[in-house]
Amino acid sequence: MDYMQPVFWLALLKIIWINVLLSGDNAVVIAMACRSLPDRLRRWGMIMGAAVAVGMRVIFTAVVATLLGLPWLKIVGSLALMYIAVDLVLPEDEAGEGGVQAHDSLWRAVGTIAVADLVMSLDNVVAIAAVADGNWTLIIIGLLISIPMIIAGAALIMSLLARFPFLVWAGAALLGWVAGEMFISDVKIHEWLGELTVEHLEYPVAAAGAALVVAIGWLIGRQRHARHAES
Repeated sequence: MDYMQPVFWLALLKIIWINVLLSGDNAVVIAMACRSLPDRLRRWGMIMGAAVAVGMRVIFTAVVATLLGLPWLKIVGSLALMYIAVDLVLPEDEAGEGGVQAHDSLWRAVGTIAVADLVMSLDNVVAIAAVADGNWTLIIIGLLISIPMIIAGAALIMSLLARFPFLVWAGAALLGWVAGEMFISDVKIHEWLGELTVEHLEYPVAAAGAALVVAIGWLIGRQRHARHAES
């Protein structure tokens, strides 16, 4: 593909737009994972988290054709994403004010973002790879340009989370919804239930994933609160 041809720049614009449209859930994860960081580390957490998210897209584009065809992969991924969603909504353990150092918290936040994006990028890179048609220059440039867009989205969501704490639960429910969609779209599920049944179950299973995350998070949160109250 000639870099001076309009078709190259049109494809680049498509990749940037697709990544912006598909990065809403990544911005939610980045915002939720970084919301408890000290102010001086929060920006670094968002920048590093966005860089990890984009890096995951580049890596996955190389192997997506093989990975998405494997049975069980999306089922495992959906369970991992639900675990992450519950973990993000739980209150921090009260281990004392000096118990966790700031840099440990930063790396933990970045690790959470990495695992979540590892799971959620499986579907997103399909569209990007299709537009790029194997052109790695297009893929890398398009994703690098999208970094500030992801950071801006995460910053906006984080400011809303600070003002309206209940939105943390809404973010966890969103991740649960994505996990439900991923679960029902696995190759094995399609084999067991058939295409028509899966099509009818897509929204109910996604809603069940969202409800399950909220319910588990609420129950574990209550148990932790009760233990802290007794001690």
